[in-house]
Amino acid sequence: MRVARMNAPVIAPSRLDTLDLLEAEAIHIIREVVAEFERPVLLFSGGKDSVVVLHLAAKAFYPGKVPFPVLHVDTGHNFPEVIAFRDQTVERLGIRLEVASVQDYIDDGRLHERADGTRNPLQTLPLLDAIAAGKHDAVFGGARRDEDKARAKERIISLRDEFGQWDPRNQRPELWSLYNGRHTPGQHVRAFPISNWTELDVWRYIEREGILLPPLYFAHEREVYSRDGMWRAVGEVSPPLPHETVERRVVRYRTVGDMSCTGAVESPAATLTDIVAEIAVSTLTERGATRADDRISEAAMEDRKKDGYF
Repeated sequence: MRVARMNAPVIAPSRLDTLDLLEAEAIHIIREVVAEFERPVLLFSGGKDSVVVLHLAAKAFYPGKVPFPVLHVDTGHNFPEVIAFRDQTVERLGIRLEVASVQDYIDDGRLHERADGTRNPLQTLPLLDAIAAGKHDAVFGGARRDEDKARAKERIISLRDEFGQWDPRNQRPELWSLYNGRHTPGQHVRAFPISNWTELDVWRYIEREGILLPPLYFAHEREVYSRDGMWRAVGEVSPPLPHETVERRVVRYRTVGDMSCTGAVESPAATLTDIVAEIAVSTLTERGATRADDRISEAAMEDRKKDGYF
């Protein structure tokens, strides 16, 4: 008896690209934290990294809502466009927004304005007070290891002591994607789901997912002046000095911190595709290129993190 022979179809193994793997890791981290901790919260400034983490959280629990609130430490020096975007986002997703105001602390004397005018280093006390008031035992952040040397030392689940402080010598091993969230009363952890992402990964993911962002990230014309090798926006909290010349230039922002310490870069990149192409050839991180507060000292970021900063 003759047996008919058939050519079986060749089935290629399914393959996940880099973004798929990074997304899966981040969603795993978010779900693990929510499963292990009682009162997590997400630091949300309206900047691209926190927007991506919020998007990942929405995917992690879809079709349900994100099961934790978001917290913004508002310095009072934010770009108005970013605050508007923040409010629109939480309303669209139906998420509770908690706000810790640096201005309130200045008004009642708990904090004082710095001589250099920047308020980013003043965020630590309001942040720690908000964590304590909300009894938050896990705080999601959008920090990435490629941003700064201090952030490169972070674990994905990073323990903070009873004073909210970080000890880089007291970091736990994270082998085989196992995360140790053990902590005592009064301590909490910071969780960084996109720790292993690069700036380019973030932008490629934003492009793939069609994630909405504040318009500041895209090329636009505005009044700026040059200071410390950066283009600063003209505004009430960031006025030019008498010797600084105001110009109109086409710029965009790679990061959207305070107006008083965040610089723009000259760029024609007006679409996500343009931005991805621009970042692919950049040799500077976004913080190194545009954040004056990180230039206070070589260890500026690490010093603030040890005190309880993001």
